[in-house]
Amino acid sequence: MNPETLTIGLNPLPGAIPAWHGETYALKWDQTAQRVRGHGGFLVSVWGSDDSDRGQGCAMHVAYAASGALACLSLPLGQHRTYPDLSPVYPAAVRMQRAVKDLLGLQASGSRDTRPWLRHGAWAAGEAPLRKDYAIDGAGTRRSEPYAFVPVSGDGVHEIPVGPVHAGTIEPGHFRFHAVGERILRLEARLGYTHKGVEKLLETCTLDSGARLAGRISGDSTVAYTWAYSMAVEGVSRIEPPARAIWLRALLLERERIANHLGDLGALGNDAGFAFGLTQFSLLKEDMLRVNESLFGHRYLMDVVIPGGVRGDLRAGDIDRLRREADTLGRAIAALRAIYDEHAGLQDRFIKAGIVTPGLALTLGLWGLAGRASGMAWDARVDLPCRPYDELSVRAAVRRNGDVAARVNVRFDEVFESLRITRLLLDGLPGTAICTPPGQAPDRAFGVGMVEGWRGPVFIALHTGAANRIHRLHPHDPSWQNWPVLEHAVMGNIVPDFPLINKSFNLAYSGHDL
Repeated sequence: MNPETLTIGLNPLPGAIPAWHGETYALKWDQTAQRVRGHGGFLVSVWGSDDSDRGQGCAMHVAYAASGALACLSLPLGQHRTYPDLSPVYPAAVRMQRAVKDLLGLQASGSRDTRPWLRHGAWAAGEAPLRKDYAIDGAGTRRSEPYAFVPVSGDGVHEIPVGPVHAGTIEPGHFRFHAVGERILRLEARLGYTHKGVEKLLETCTLDSGARLAGRISGDSTVAYTWAYSMAVEGVSRIEPPARAIWLRALLLERERIANHLGDLGALGNDAGFAFGLTQFSLLKEDMLRVNESLFGHRYLMDVVIPGGVRGDLRAGDIDRLRREADTLGRAIAALRAIYDEHAGLQDRFIKAGIVTPGLALTLGLWGLAGRASGMAWDARVDLPCRPYDELSVRAAVRRNGDVAARVNVRFDEVFESLRITRLLLDGLPGTAICTPPGQAPDRAFGVGMVEGWRGPVFIALHTGAANRIHRLHPHDPSWQNWPVLEHAVMGNIVPDFPLINKSFNLAYSGHDL
């Protein structure tokens, strides 16, 4: 993908970062955000970089999706350590900016929330692990620090801490409830417990070896991440993957989408006391995963998508097998949907639980499947399509009620749409090669990739170094935008409904914490 890439400055040379000119750049940074918001654009991601090894200091970067295009802007900071706060325009920027502060020591000026987000005492407050002079072994000072949750007080208000260690097989996250009786007044989440230093590790990789790590950022979205990563590498390398490889990538992505929706539909039934739904959807998902392993070598499709194409191909018999599977799945899911729709107990738990109104979704920047359940009709396969989605006339699944029932219905709708797309992909699969290996990428090039994963858009920003290496790579999961919205969705609901509402979003820990 070749976005419109702008460096805020005065006609900079290609690849160059101009010197700092104080408030001139800051004003453009703010004005651009306001202009994009005014035209209905989305904030995709905010990240920083350290170019001190190139004699250029640090820089801030932001990506927006607006008017069918992706725009990436850079704000050079030189030796400055502050930049304008984007959160008054895009509230979702708050936690992204807190992460930038933890990792690079760059502060959003005027931000009201300066608490650490990812650090958890793993490195000292004055250290910045994404700085080029920070040793990758992380031999800095480590000490536990208190975290200032926002206090809530009043007659009858009590506090319920949940996590970060949970009773089931689930990644760690701390949820601090304030409630009166069982009614939730406020929820504040603290994440970052699965921070693994992925972005620092990626700086040790070549463009080739980085693909394996990118595919492990979030295990349930490995196709989305490796496709977005490969798209960025192909952009800087100036290559076009073969048509068959691109169609196979789309097939893999839709299989990833279906499998995750099947798992969630079963889990949502179980959280509402309907274990039959869990068993039936689990069987369907398990059958899909076994087919994945049989045809592509991995249950979760890791390492199948690679820069330049895909690893592995389908034979004629495999295509017939996938057609039969799609037909079987379609019949089974249609029957299960009828059961869910007619089950009074399920619908009583689903309807009006965890409501996010379209207005709140727009204000907070909710997107992906959760956004589409609240009227945010944006799907990268439709609104910013890469090949082959520009040929498939994808129909975005949109609801407006914004409750658990709406998010369940979006999942059902998307499964049926993915099955339709799967049949189109199998029928039209081109007969070309499956890989064009990328050549040497230039130093100081910039490339991006964005793919509509099953949760929402997965974004990769790549800054290249010399000798085909990664200078800086920033992966972004849609959960960054959506975790804060969950805190609003549970307000006014009872505490026992939190697991159900949480599961209806099913946001990433690993893909978010990095």
